Amino acid sequence: MKKVLVANRSEIACRVFQACREMGLGTVAIYAPGDEQARHVTYADQVEKVSSYLDVDAVIAAAQRSGAQLIHPGYGFLSERPAFVDAVEKAGLIFVGPTSDTMRKMGDKVGSKELAQKMGVPILPWAKVEKGGDLKAQAKKVGFPLLLKASAGGGGKGMRRVDREADLDAAAESAAQEAKSAFGDGTLFLEKLVEKPRHIEVQVFGDGRGGAVHLMDRECSLQRRHQKIWEEAPAPRLSDKTRNGLHEAALQLSKGVNYRSAGTLEFLVDADGEFYFLEMNARLQVEHPVTEQVTGVDLVHAQLQLALNPSSSPLKEAPPARGHSIEVRLYAEDPFQGFIPTPGTVTKLHWPTGTGIRVESGIEEGQAIGIQFDSMVAKLVVHAQDRDQALARMRFALEETVLLGVGTNQAYLRQLCDHPAVKKAEVYTQFLEREFAQAAEPNPSEEALQLLIQASASVTVPVSVTDSSTESFPSPWRTV
Repeated sequence: MKKVLVANRSEIACRVFQACREMGLGTVAIYAPGDEQARHVTYADQVEKVSSYLDVDAVIAAAQRSGAQLIHPGYGFLSERPAFVDAVEKAGLIFVGPTSDTMRKMGDKVGSKELAQKMGVPILPWAKVEKGGDLKAQAKKVGFPLLLKASAGGGGKGMRRVDREADLDAAAESAAQEAKSAFGDGTLFLEKLVEKPRHIEVQVFGDGRGGAVHLMDRECSLQRRHQKIWEEAPAPRLSDKTRNGLHEAALQLSKGVNYRSAGTLEFLVDADGEFYFLEMNARLQVEHPVTEQVTGVDLVHAQLQLALNPSSSPLKEAPPARGHSIEVRLYAEDPFQGFIPTPGTVTKLHWPTGTGIRVESGIEEGQAIGIQFDSMVAKLVVHAQDRDQALARMRFALEETVLLGVGTNQAYLRQLCDHPAVKKAEVYTQFLEREFAQAAEPNPSEEALQLLIQASASVTVPVSVTDSSTESFPSPWRTV
């Protein structure tokens, strides 16, 4: 039996382990200090301790001790580090994902823009910030308003909006310092700012030999501080011209770099339906389940099949879309107190079940949730015959979810389902900050309060019950 070590944790490790077990592959989990109680540790055949999820030598040593032949990186951590791929292959192991050469070409935002430009893929006006160059002249050429962006990394770090020339130097200095601190690289570039853009992705899968297929598109515009909280597939309100253009551009880039395994091309789409290439994520995305739901393709199965047999082509054609899928990310944070982390112990856990509902979870009852790792604890995914039904199903799934002992953004997501703009799919990347920031904490119903009392009778915090009285009840929305 071949074994797969997942160089990751929580829900994505559990997701990969499921696919491995279905394929008859052995599974090896790793855990770092402070993560001993994580669900993925109990889900694997073998467990190995590492000093850190970012310690390349420790991860490879764990694979060698366990007898694993393959390493799946999941997402985050080491998943897009070319040096990690090189180290895995130097150790005689198989990396489940793209080649290090592709990562280097597409992982650098400046390099990938230059490549897209050569291939004729639409990009926004931009300019690289050169040492000793005339920054103001470059900015005038790009045009205001603009964004200063870090060439390395992501998540909004090293990014600054600049509306006028007078603010340019200070913004550049601040962005470069933040990028250097976060990624070890302070290289910046300028990019024209699009007001109220949509963030649309195209999922691709390549065989590493110049063949590739697209697996439809995803709407990922609902973001907070450049972190997505809601994704859906296919992207609503796209004209056939725009959708087909996005797919063609994604395939052109993927085939041009001989892309291998699952990857995602990210684009901005403006109000006129014009699209512009942003970057490529050379890995499996957090939001891959919505693509799987509408295409019927298991992307992790396909990744493992290709890794086990590099001469194969697990996906030879793009399957048609079937219905509509929505995913929301459940975070251990309090949206009504500035999204602060809400560590604690899960005292009660009930996931929704029913037709078209899928849960990708990294937690279980009794597990302690700390603040040393990412605060996402699960993803709720629904699939239905159309978008309206998918919205109703997501609303139901959120209502049926019970997670006590740890505060979450569950109520915030539930409110989002009912927002008129979300219902009409009239959203953009700054929507949450500009139009949903006023979301208010709802008062729990008497029925909910009784359930909370029964589940966590020994832990109490103040919760507003009526406009005129305050009593002591356990709260699912606050740290308890």
